[in-house]
Amino acid sequence: MNNETLILKAKDFATEITIFNAREHGMKSEGQISTEHITNNKAVRKILLERGIRPESLPPAEDVKKVERRLASEEKKSLKNPDGLKDSAEE
Repeated sequence: MNNETLILKAKDFATEITIFNAREHGMKSEGQISTEHITNNKAVRKILLERGIRPESLPPAEDVKKVERRLASEEKKSLKNPDGLKDSAEE
């Protein structure tokens, strides 16, 4: 696994935890989901740091910026549309 894959997987993991908890706890508001997502990102970062991985110290690949923009866009869309969480469960 290369550096950029590790970071993308960590971000994806935090997002999946958010989606799971939003469904489990019936979160409907953007504020609730946003707070949950921040908490999950901090928890995943803590795990990385405990394992000796400092994300901002890893060298980025050339195309990572493009992927980061796409992930940020997808994340914003999922936070704005909590009802969309139900749709992704059906996939």
